Amino acid sequence: MTDLTHSVDADRALKAKHRAMWASGNYPELASDLISSLGPVLVEAVGVRQGDRVLDIAAGSGNASIPAALAGGTVIASDLTPELFDEGRRQAAERGVELEWREADAEALPFADGEFDVVISCIGVMFAPHHRVAADELLRVCRQGGRIGLLSWTPGGFVGQMLATMKPYAAAPPPGAEPPPLWGDERHVRALLGDRVNGVELTTGTVTIDRFATPDEFRQYFASHYGPTIAAYRNVGDDPERTAALDADLVALAERYDQGSDGGLVLEWEYLLLTARR
Repeated sequence: MTDLTHSVDADRALKAKHRAMWASGNYPELASDLISSLGPVLVEAVGVRQGDRVLDIAAGSGNASIPAALAGGTVIASDLTPELFDEGRRQAAERGVELEWREADAEALPFADGEFDVVISCIGVMFAPHHRVAADELLRVCRQGGRIGLLSWTPGGFVGQMLATMKPYAAAPPPGAEPPPLWGDERHVRALLGDRVNGVELTTGTVTIDRFATPDEFRQYFASHYGPTIAAYRNVGDDPERTAALDADLVALAERYDQGSDGGLVLEWEYLLLTARR
């Protein structure tokens, strides 16, 4: 087997693993329950308008794609995990908009150079393992003068710290894979895009999560809904001590970030919002 064949086979296996991870649990319900406000924030920031050709990369069930269509865009929602599309189609029909749903790897987009006026990703492209490759692809498919909008969890914010908390319990990442929250680090994302964009604007914001009564309720929800958490639990599933330790670490994380004063759990999840022109 040549090195190239081995590399291609390894990449296919990795992407199959990622697809299975995001198809586990119930990410569409999580997105609706917790972060439905973020898609409209991104769409407004990047200025989607009537007639724009819009690509949403790693769109999931359409948290940003559907608001982009509501704003008048002609939208393709692309994702490595097409199992997420059914709920997106249902929500789009409920809200009276049409868009195209396409299975697509963020690191090998099946679109022409400069095909889109607007390229966006809301908590999506950050999970592609090879950041430079994904950045090159999102820039390639955006026309000159087009707009780019990215919303990503920050390394120091709650979700960045949750992913760091789960890392010791998860399977080791493959060589060359980079941590997702680096997309929420200003220096990293500026380096990825470089001088291929202009008019870069970066802001941080937070989304308030107050639907959980206790830290353990938060832990149970993520253990049943969120692919990366499910994968971490599966990885230590035959070790009761490590499973208990993961339980305790996730509860402690929620306790550390809790800003509630009336007995309910209140978390502020920080994100980085980037807009730029190609």
